[in-house]
Amino acid sequence: MRIETAAVHAGHAIDPATGAVASPIYLSSTFARDAEGAYSRGFVYGRENNPNRVELERLLATLEGGACAVAFASGLAAADAVFRSLRPGDHVVAPREVYHGVRAQLETLHRAWGLAISYAPMHEPDRVREALTERTRLVWAETPANPMLQVSDIAALAAIAHEAGALLACDNTFATPILQRPIEHGADLVMHATTKWIGGHSDLTGGVVVCRADDETAERLRTAQRIGGSAPGPFDCWLAARGVRSLACRVRASTASAGRIAAHFDGHDAIERVLYPGLPGCAGHEAARRQMDGFGGMVSLCVRGDRERALGVARRTRIFTNATSLGGVESLVEHRESIEGPATTTPPNLLRLSIGLEHADDLIADLEQALAD
Repeated sequence: MRIETAAVHAGHAIDPATGAVASPIYLSSTFARDAEGAYSRGFVYGRENNPNRVELERLLATLEGGACAVAFASGLAAADAVFRSLRPGDHVVAPREVYHGVRAQLETLHRAWGLAISYAPMHEPDRVREALTERTRLVWAETPANPMLQVSDIAALAAIAHEAGALLACDNTFATPILQRPIEHGADLVMHATTKWIGGHSDLTGGVVVCRADDETAERLRTAQRIGGSAPGPFDCWLAARGVRSLACRVRASTASAGRIAAHFDGHDAIERVLYPGLPGCAGHEAARRQMDGFGGMVSLCVRGDRERALGVARRTRIFTNATSLGGVESLVEHRESIEGPATTTPPNLLRLSIGLEHADDLIADLEQALAD
């Protein structure tokens, strides 16, 4: 079954009670026992399980080619569960330019809990190998990375991690399974903030971890979800599953527009540099061609000038909304350095663009007028 078909049908069935084509939303917090006291229908309590969560987990496991998936209330909750699946004293190698929320989580929560943490440029495999220790149990990668869009060679990272007896986890939020499936290249865990492209409409918060194997690590993730209380609500699961039905069309449309926008501003007088893996001059272009089926709907522009110049461009856009997040049907522009705080490694003149479903010509014209003022 091709991925477009799987996105529409996997994990989903016509409602046997009513014939409804769209899945019902099961808002119940508790479920009835059978007469003899058992739960033969498989559901006990909302925190433990829910039909909408089951549907979403099966759907995303199918799209990523994993054995199972575990959904969470946010992308950060999903990341937290992966790190908590380790043991105090274990060592993690994370990206030098890791998403600022994950960095805050590692430094605030997990280092104090007992994890040892190192940072390395994930797009330089030799540097990752140098960061390993005998206690390394997890290599965490983001590819393409936020917001510099570096592309890491997943197969190379998987080989390095596995030689050290560690797992490779990939944050696949930017690419989605439509463009990249890390398990096919050797990753053990795949994380998404389903808030973003998966949901696709800026109306939910959620996360998921897809596991290559339904093993001890997967069971630890389920424990974090259920006993840790980080399970997503049924409506968010329903919204995320609904978003997946159109994921292939949305991602490919955004990718086509992103490629046009990147090409238009590459070499532009008002732009210092364009960061987009689809440009042949970008460092990660060849790796992206090997492991991706398209270059994605995210573009970063380094405006010629300083921080204030970049902030001014973001303020002057009329179609792009100046807001945090990404992956929705509406295009967003964000000045990342001002969001990420003092530990940021993002250039102060960088604007991150999430390309939505508007016409590419209108988006280009909007950026042109914002740059001209």
